[in-house]
Amino acid sequence: MTSTLQPARATEEERRPGRWLALSVLVLAVLLVAVDATVLGLATPYISEDLKPSGTQLLWIGDVYSFVIAGLLVSMGSLGDRIGRKRLLLIGATAFGLVSVLNAYASTPELMILARALLGVAGATLMPATLALIRNLFHDRRERSLAIGIWGATASAGTAVGPVVGGFLLEHFWWGSVFLINLPVMVVLVLVGIKLLPESRNPAPGPWDLRSVVLSLVGMIGIVYGIKEAASHGFSWPALAAAALGGAALYSFVRRQLTLPIPLLDMRLFRDRGFSGAVLADLLTILGLSGLVFFLSQYLQLVQGRGPLEAGLAELPAAIGAVVAGLLAGAAARRYSVRAVVSGGLAAIGLALAALTVLDRSTGYPLLGTALLVVGVGAGLSFTVTSDVILGSVPKDQAGAAAAVSETAYELGAALGIALLGSIVTGVYRNFPAPTGTPAAAHESLGGAVETAAGLPTPTAEALIHAAREAFTDGIALAAGAGAVVLLAAAGAAWVLLEGQRLEGRGDHP
Repeated sequence: MTSTLQPARATEEERRPGRWLALSVLVLAVLLVAVDATVLGLATPYISEDLKPSGTQLLWIGDVYSFVIAGLLVSMGSLGDRIGRKRLLLIGATAFGLVSVLNAYASTPELMILARALLGVAGATLMPATLALIRNLFHDRRERSLAIGIWGATASAGTAVGPVVGGFLLEHFWWGSVFLINLPVMVVLVLVGIKLLPESRNPAPGPWDLRSVVLSLVGMIGIVYGIKEAASHGFSWPALAAAALGGAALYSFVRRQLTLPIPLLDMRLFRDRGFSGAVLADLLTILGLSGLVFFLSQYLQLVQGRGPLEAGLAELPAAIGAVVAGLLAGAAARRYSVRAVVSGGLAAIGLALAALTVLDRSTGYPLLGTALLVVGVGAGLSFTVTSDVILGSVPKDQAGAAAAVSETAYELGAALGIALLGSIVTGVYRNFPAPTGTPAAAHESLGGAVETAAGLPTPTAEALIHAAREAFTDGIALAAGAGAVVLLAAAGAAWVLLEGQRLEGRGDHP
């Protein structure tokens, strides 16, 4: 409950006009991360052709960023609470831009995987810092809901800007140019952020416990790696050992947080059912979506024959739906209820994914565009409201840690989604019946099949491409069905866990 000495100061802060200008800097950081995530899907066929990664390496290029960022988000969110969120954001943005250059000029699959991992280290500093700064910039609950809506809408807009700009660059330059686009955004963010962003930190943060940092990182990466390996190659001793090591590290992490006087992550946050329900909804939502989205750009280009710019434009309905829904989500949650908006959004995504189970090579754009629009609307409603619930559940001094938990759920879901659903696509694809004498590289990825076909006689090449495209599409349809099941289950869980949650009345913590 707010102290009697605080309302005058809070009112003054609420009316400070600079808060909206500061928000514009924060959404630039979100745009930086969103654009980077979406352009990778468009660039994947070109990366596959140039670097010739195996199917497993291609999945690592896609999800190692999420693995690393998921392992570091809690630590980085807590670090921002201690050293200052503005400072951490500006350091992270600078590193993000510089490491993007390494991504652009990677010359081997191994170097590309390393570059994506380093980008994850930098990216782990950005998203928790932006949400935490919003929590401290906007003390009025309705203004904060609008600010979070703008934050979420910008992330969605990045998914639109990324494919369109990336498609343009890929049609005129080499694939590395899609990473270099981060540099001008980073420069603007840093220069403007130095002047506009206020610094905020926990006034009594305590020490940054390095042992907890290591346990968190080892635990997250171990669990995700074990699941990924089991999904890709079946249960094996290395996969089980990695998962066991990760589980033991996370167990030790939780026990340590419960004993530290000032923990890296306050585990008592999870006692709030709204907080836990919102985190779980985010995790399951992105898990159900990410594996499909990762392969959708390849489907549009390599199966339906669209150019990269056309493929980027084809994905616009999802971004448009998410932007509009994100801006309206707070008002909808107040008029109806938090659980109705979140559950309804998740169910809508699930039904849209179910519609994509009929996907084939000749699927018309009306079905695909409508499904993408519904996916965008559902995601915009759900993510915006759950972010508001998560931030409103904690005192503002713990905003960094809470935001980090939210983003960890998002990135962990992305990593698991690409690993599990992506492995479904890869598993179905690898077993396609190829003409006799087809090189093994054709079974590693659809891009590899296209490249292999270029050196074969015309009848053999046509048979190979036809079989490969059919198998790839069948894999996407199966993954869409699995994603639909996950999303509908998430809708049911959100309906139960978010019962009684309201946006009004939250966020009054000092």
